[in-house]
Amino acid sequence: MQELVSSIGAVKTIEAASDFLLQKAPLLKDELKPTIDFCVAAHEGQKRKSGEEYAVHPILVASIVAHFGGTVEMIKAALLHDVVEDTGFEKSEVAEKFGADVAELVDGLTKIDEIREHELPPSFMDEKLLKAALSFRKMLTSAIDDPRVLVIKLSDRLHNLLTLDALEPKKQRRIAEESLVVYAPIAYKLGISKLKNYIEDLSFKVLFPEDYKKIDEYMLRNDAAIEARLVVIADKIKELLIQNGFEEGDFEIKSRVKHYFSIYQKMQRKGVSLDEVLDLLALRIIVKEVNDCYKVLGLLHRNFKPLVGRFKDYVAIPKENGYQTIHTTLFFDNTIFEAQIRTYEMDEIAEFGIAAHANYKSGVTTHASSATKWLKNFEFHGETPVEFYEFAKNDLISEDILVYSPKGELFSLPVGATALDFAYAVHTEVGHKAKEAYVNNVKVPLLHTLNSGDICAIVTSDKPQPRCTWIDSVKTSRAKHSIKNLCAAKLKDLDRRVAKNILAHTFGFDYYELRSWLDDKKYSQIIYKIPRDKAYYQEFVKKIKEESSLKSRSLFTRIMGIKLKKYHFDHFDFYSNKPVTELAFDVCCHPKKWDDIVAFFHKGKATIHHKLCSHADEMIAKHEPMVFVEWSKAEIRTFKVVVALENQKGALAHFVGFLSKHGINIVSLEIGRAKAFTEYCTAEIEIKHDFKSIKDKIARNFKLIEFAFADDAYKENQ
Repeated sequence: MQELVSSIGAVKTIEAASDFLLQKAPLLKDELKPTIDFCVAAHEGQKRKSGEEYAVHPILVASIVAHFGGTVEMIKAALLHDVVEDTGFEKSEVAEKFGADVAELVDGLTKIDEIREHELPPSFMDEKLLKAALSFRKMLTSAIDDPRVLVIKLSDRLHNLLTLDALEPKKQRRIAEESLVVYAPIAYKLGISKLKNYIEDLSFKVLFPEDYKKIDEYMLRNDAAIEARLVVIADKIKELLIQNGFEEGDFEIKSRVKHYFSIYQKMQRKGVSLDEVLDLLALRIIVKEVNDCYKVLGLLHRNFKPLVGRFKDYVAIPKENGYQTIHTTLFFDNTIFEAQIRTYEMDEIAEFGIAAHANYKSGVTTHASSATKWLKNFEFHGETPVEFYEFAKNDLISEDILVYSPKGELFSLPVGATALDFAYAVHTEVGHKAKEAYVNNVKVPLLHTLNSGDICAIVTSDKPQPRCTWIDSVKTSRAKHSIKNLCAAKLKDLDRRVAKNILAHTFGFDYYELRSWLDDKKYSQIIYKIPRDKAYYQEFVKKIKEESSLKSRSLFTRIMGIKLKKYHFDHFDFYSNKPVTELAFDVCCHPKKWDDIVAFFHKGKATIHHKLCSHADEMIAKHEPMVFVEWSKAEIRTFKVVVALENQKGALAHFVGFLSKHGINIVSLEIGRAKAFTEYCTAEIEIKHDFKSIKDKIARNFKLIEFAFADDAYKENQ
């Protein structure tokens, strides 16, 4: 792979790029030559930022695809991937010249990149985030039926990263951020470790240049010693294998050092220095048969001391992306190294992932099927692009654990997943109706964190159990999405019932007669908006007053004089035609600022409850009088914010400048050293506008640890 990257860096002309591609796919020379010529002609006159002829880029992307074993259709699609978007050619012309399969691949790649005008962001949303989210969703959804699209797109992104120098620093960072957060995890999910590692390291170099430099300098200083140590260990293992019946041609030993971003992650995760990274050195022993893997493992454990707790058998239990290797960490002469044991077939799959299979599209192989199964989870999600982005990204960047059902079925879940995540992984209805969980035959809470190898059983109830406050406690996008949908339906029904109580109280109607009238008028399905939107509430009151059929009935003779007034108490605004003279809280629930709330009315006193409070639900069912309530948006709100900053010059100034730029007043600021490369900064801030927007902006620009209200809403009123 290093040879491929170095060679690409030296190619600057169309002729050199074409020769390089044909060297990568010599048997396809006659078939590819017309496509290369078409690519060059289509992009004639176009230049990249570097000044090179544009056609050099698609030809080198096609070379990367060929390196990863891409089919002739994939290589052709890589050559043509910018033709429909950047030139005057249509998809139909590509299909006519190169076949329908190539045209479909090109179309899938084009859909990833384009942002349609009707999907441009509204004024209140961060444009950069929405565009990234839209692009991300298109990339995944367009690849669901044909993962070959992702292999080409990843190759395209690798070449973009290799040629970042021609771009301005701000654009370099944007591309690197997207590559690290989205493209590298997708490469991991598809099992293409070589692509993943290079995308991570190239992005890491742009985003954290100082940290990259420290690791690079350390490696350069210690390169000779590291290589010498690896040779000694490899020779020792080779000697050991031959002494125990292996022939030299039966195995291969490869030595390597962990790639830079992997080292950086380990340092951050464990709070250690470079010298303290235990398994910096790694050896890979590749054998012919699966049984040989376990024979080698036995020899290593008998002759080297294994490190307890650092053994993983992905041969017996493969990762979700099809990866199979035995991992063990060993001591040798004051050195700790990692040994990976796999067969030649496993090695090819581990290096090239789904790209190791000739038949990408049909997915008939076990690996191809498992490597793309995760894509199906995103196919029918109906949330906004930004929500989709956050849900899916969470699944992409998480490490995996493997959990069994009582019948022995295997489920891959992210680290930190709960028993409820497992329930949703089994089936959406199992998750909805889950009431009890048993892990390894022991009863546990549904939010119990699972470990790899656990056997989890779920007991269900007859009816769905909405758990709306648990959405942040589950880890998988499927669980979050399912809980969100279930609770949205519950809240919609609840809002309809609250709306009827508010209207009945406003107009002095009999509840049941009002309900009958709303049903007759087909209003029952739309009134759920009333408790959420004061403008809609006011318009609906006006609508009722204007209904001529009501004016003729004695029950409604008083309605024409009804007028809603605003009453403000502390954090709340009430709208009512009857005076609100007192604010109260009940002891049954404690709503925090910006939670969903409702208000019950009795003799001028408005009592606040959390909308999901069980006591409130009982009162709603009894049709107790209610008034419209919302959080007051006029007040200044105080928050506690904790962020992790890079331990480098200017990091704190950048954070403070960011807060000032967005009109945020800093009440107090405290900073303390935490771990290597990191400082924790705690700030108390005041915000005069939409806190959710500010929270999102901080999270996108800094590593946000905590964002919480300084007070509960009810604290001052207890």
